Parts: sequence; structure tokens; C-alpha cells
Amino acid sequence: MTSEFPAHFACNYQCLLNRLKLHGMQPKTIALYSHGVRRAGVYFDYRIDDLTKLQLTDYFVHIVNSLSWSSLKHDLYGLKFYYAKVLDKPWPGADLVKPPKSFTLPDIITVPQAQQIFMATRVLSYRVFFFTLYSLGLRLGEGLRLQIGDIDADRMRVSV
Repeated sequence: MTSEFPAHFACNYQCLLNRLKLHGMQPKTIALYSHGVRRAGVYFDYRIDDLTKLQLTDYFVHIVNSLSWSSLKHDLYGLKFYYAKVLDKPWPGADLVKPPKSFTLPDIITVPQAQQIFMATRVLSYRVFFFTLYSLGLRLGEGLRLQIGDIDADRMRVSV
């Protein structure tokens, strides 16, 4: 795999792969970090051993504009690992990147939160749907696939 790279990069890249594995990284993490280092290698013509803060700034702006924050984070962590464990050098881009915080809904909502959802829903059939999901503890997809035949009224059970 490393034969397509220039010699000066191929040796360090193989060392990176070995160090990632020896640090107990999962295969997916190894793939993401190494891909980030390869992408940076292509961008900088495989000369990534002495990058400056300005070069890194331009590179990360390019990544955010063309890909995503997720790609930027993987590239950042891969390059940080590369500098720390392969080159044994300080990371030149300290405090350079701060990805935006993402907010997600909690996995389990409280009874007052559920009541807010029910009361905010104006369409009665939607309100019934949300109430059914919450009271049965169903996921959205399970609720959408629910059929009349799944309900056993005699035994008061629902088959999902």
C-alpha cells in the first residue's frame, strides 16, 4: 500500500500504521487517522514533517470548505498522533481548531418533556402517534412499522 508514496513519506506512514495498531486503536480509527494523514500528504505534496501554523490553517480551512467538520477532526487527530508518536515533535497547530459543539436530543425524555411534545402537537393523529410511541417505549421506526395486527386487545399486548 505504501509503494505509491514517495520514499520519505512511505517510511513514516508505515510507522504511523504500526504505532496506531500498537496503541490499541480500533481498525476504523486506524483507517480514519491514516486517511487524514494521507489526505494531508497529498495536499502538501507529501512534505508534512515540518508544517507551520499558517499552512495548517490554510489546510483546515480547505477541509472545512470542501468536506466536513467530521473529516477535519479525523485529519486533525491523525496529524496530532503523527507528530507526537511518529515524528516525536510538538504539534505546531496547538489551539488552532475548535469544532462547533453539536446538540443532540437526549435518548430518554422525561414525563414533563413528553407532555410538552404532546401539547405542542396540533394534529390529533400525530399527538396520538407520539403518545403511543412514548407509552409503549417504541423507537420512531418501530412506531412507523406498527400495524393493527400487531395489537392484541384481549391480552393488552403489542408485538413489535
